[in-house]
Amino acid sequence: MGIQTLAVDIGGSGIKVMVLDECGTPLAERDRLPTPQPAKPDAVIGAIAALAQGKTFDRVSVGFPGVVREGVTETAANLTPDWIMFDLATALSRQLDKPTRVINDADMQGLGAVSGQGVELVITLGTGFGSALFVNGKLVPNLELGHHPFRKGETYEEQLGRAALDQDGKAKWNDRLKRAIATLQNLFNYDTLYIGGGNTDRIAFQLPSNTKIVPNISGLLGGIALWKD
Repeated sequence: MGIQTLAVDIGGSGIKVMVLDECGTPLAERDRLPTPQPAKPDAVIGAIAALAQGKTFDRVSVGFPGVVREGVTETAANLTPDWIMFDLATALSRQLDKPTRVINDADMQGLGAVSGQGVELVITLGTGFGSALFVNGKLVPNLELGHHPFRKGETYEEQLGRAALDQDGKAKWNDRLKRAIATLQNLFNYDTLYIGGGNTDRIAFQLPSNTKIVPNISGLLGGIALWKD
């Protein structure tokens, strides 16, 4: 069947896995477990190992919610401080006995969604606010737009993360998202904006014509691209 990849998406509320063939086609349904609380490395790796049990795969691709450099997680705003400078690629490779590559989760979702033409921006609306930028299909890694100032002295994540949605309600959240899209268009002058994440179903206004909602599965399908050197 060729090389099979276990794609893993680590989120603030859930961990998802799916096995892909070498063309990126899913070989089975997505499996999910709630993210352990507190979400420390050992607990998260244990959850991934449990999800991987019984599956056949040759390598592992991981999307992680924070800055990742050479498989090392440098930030983790929605998990725990234990992740700062944690070598996740090595730890998971040892746990699963398979070669493992790790990338920012929004970057991985973008790899599964973008067309490769022009300037393409990806944002994810979930526990936090993820972002990824592509220029003619080439990733600009670790953008981390969510922690940049947005409005009223708060960041994009503070205004558009799940906590803000729950606290301030759908109407205010949508108004902020509409403003954010206008701001990002002026900032990046992108050709296409892709919006993913679990809160896309809360969007209640007409999106601009150059904006597309992408399915959550894109965050897993992008895993195949990590091995295209």
